[in-house]
Amino acid sequence: MATFLYRLGRLAFRRRHFVALIWVALLTLAGVGAASAPAAGSTSFSIPGTEAQKAFDLLEQRFPGASADGATGRMVFKAPEGEKMTDAANKATVAKTVKELGDGSEVVSVTDPFTTGAVSKDGTVAYLSVKYDAPAVGLKDATRDALETAGDDARATGLTVDVGGDALQAQPDAGAVGEAIGLAIAAVVLVITLGSMIAAGLPLLTAIIGVAIGVSTIAALAKALDLGSTTSTLAGMIGLAVGIDYALFIVSRYRAELAEGRDREEAVGRATGTAGSAVVFAGLTVVIALAGLSVVNVPMLTKMGLAAAGTVVIAVLIALTMIPALLGYAGRKIRPAGEKRRKTTGAAPAKPNLGTRWASFVIRRPAAVLLLGVVGLGAVALPVSQLELGLPDDGSQPTSTTQRRAYDLLSEGFGPGFNGPLMIVVDAKNSDDPKAAATTVTDGIKGLKDVVTVTPATFNKAGDTATITVVPDSKPSSAQTEDLVHAIRDDVASKADADVLVTGTTALNIDFSQKLSDALIPYLALVVGLAFLLLIVVFRSILVPLKAALGFLLSVLAALGAVVAVFQWGWLGGLLGVEETGPIMSMMPIFMVGVVFGLAMDYEVFLVTRMREAYVHGESPSQAVVTGFKHSARVVVAAAVIMMAVFGGFISSGESMIKMIGFGLAIAVFFDAFVVRMAIVPAVLALLGHRAWWLPKWLDRALPNVDVEGEGLRTRAEKDTDPDEDRELVRV
Repeated sequence: MATFLYRLGRLAFRRRHFVALIWVALLTLAGVGAASAPAAGSTSFSIPGTEAQKAFDLLEQRFPGASADGATGRMVFKAPEGEKMTDAANKATVAKTVKELGDGSEVVSVTDPFTTGAVSKDGTVAYLSVKYDAPAVGLKDATRDALETAGDDARATGLTVDVGGDALQAQPDAGAVGEAIGLAIAAVVLVITLGSMIAAGLPLLTAIIGVAIGVSTIAALAKALDLGSTTSTLAGMIGLAVGIDYALFIVSRYRAELAEGRDREEAVGRATGTAGSAVVFAGLTVVIALAGLSVVNVPMLTKMGLAAAGTVVIAVLIALTMIPALLGYAGRKIRPAGEKRRKTTGAAPAKPNLGTRWASFVIRRPAAVLLLGVVGLGAVALPVSQLELGLPDDGSQPTSTTQRRAYDLLSEGFGPGFNGPLMIVVDAKNSDDPKAAATTVTDGIKGLKDVVTVTPATFNKAGDTATITVVPDSKPSSAQTEDLVHAIRDDVASKADADVLVTGTTALNIDFSQKLSDALIPYLALVVGLAFLLLIVVFRSILVPLKAALGFLLSVLAALGAVVAVFQWGWLGGLLGVEETGPIMSMMPIFMVGVVFGLAMDYEVFLVTRMREAYVHGESPSQAVVTGFKHSARVVVAAAVIMMAVFGGFISSGESMIKMIGFGLAIAVFFDAFVVRMAIVPAVLALLGHRAWWLPKWLDRALPNVDVEGEGLRTRAEKDTDPDEDRELVRV
């Protein structure tokens, strides 16, 4: 591996014009493809195997044209002080709004609150519902604009009007200002780490090019592969983070090789051969983690994972080819590591750097450092025991949004359950008396706790399938509503002479959360298992990969504990702008496992391969730890700070989901980089000594020798230093 990448790096350095031309051509091709590709259109969201999805599929068959999975909009009206919605002027405003919305495109139906009884008991609040023939993510912007315009027109008459429902489900605000600040921090860290603006600019430039190629390719294929915009958001976020890191490691190693006195082409080759090998295997662990999301069997997650994995592959290829080419263009503008310090200190021996001093401290007190690190992370992880999973609804939106105000108005006028009605589908095709079966279901639901309203059954034309709407007494994301869904499925369904299915947005969210929870352990086993095998090949050790996996689990649990404390319990919520506490987004655990595992293994590979390299070259285990920190700690810390800055930028988002993801990933990187990799890892290696690098002989013979530590390059150098001996051997 190291020898092949060494040659690749030198080739890219010498043929820099050709390499640069290839990447510019790929960027242009991807950009043209994205610009000329047809609009993505409607993106489906399905969760195969869940009851809610089965009910949606059944409704599509039995109620053709009803758009069971179509988006819904809800407009809530509140009369001014001293008036009622039943007053003539207010009724006329509502009637005009109903007509205005009914003339819009993609609209299936609009309900009149005065004919459906959607007026509160005190007459001050009313609401209408709009049904669309496309899912929320596929609605045209003009359709959303028409809904908002109708609300503005009604508001102009003096009514309080707010709009909710998934029809207004705009793309999450990723916190553009926060992202810009994060990139600015990354640039400052790169300048400090690499010593010059040009050296710092290379990782940023190549990362942006890689992300541009990846995101443009996703946009070009969006229509054909049914990709949503969240796919490119995840790919961009991960691609930017790893792209900067991978380039940083190779540029940093290049400067270290220059400091050893090597010429620039040789330094590029060795940097690509050693640090590049670590980049390849670090990238593989990220790809495994992201592609492994396919295990969940949710098409949206599968596509997001594979697209992000593809962007990571591009980041690896750019780091191995474009960085060596750009280093060739930079020439002497990128200086050897420590050159300024050597000029100021003259011939005086250089002082040990901070990484060396820290590693020396840890190996003197490994047990204490290990205990402190494990106990500290364990304490932070304790809130995980109270983890509640769910999906955010309009009730978790900031109070400044119309969706949140509509949610609150509806709760005020009708009760919180009206924000998340359940739809019961009664499949009585095989029943002797379909109407009697539907009546049994209706009566059974009325007898359950936490039920406010049960509408009469509505049958299809064939008379074999009915729908019943149930309004719970609790808000959609509450545990009581989840208990009601299970009670209908378990108690009511068992007594009916028909198949009873519960669906609707609330039930779909409950099923989605359950599916993700069920998939977490298999996903974790697959990802950690494959990465464990990969790291055995890299480190040629059993205990080092095992320690890496256990340390990752500890950092993820601690990060999830912090997320629960902030977003579920409200600790430090005011500081982070958390306006509403509630269940943790159901995607969060599996998402964090996938993303953080890949990034954690990045730090593990970059840090420990340098220790392995020193150990293979004859240093003692303790000295190898110190050497690894001497050369890698500064760069790993810089990479972690950059990653935290990029992810931390998302905390400024107004969307609670984006804010939660940004905080969770940033705190996870902090725990993994600074506690696990910087403290627990050297402590464990110091305690294990030579045993850390033990590998059974039979396994050593069976494993391929990938030579990540560059032993082949050292052998090659030794031969090159004595050419006369080689010629003498030829004469003999």
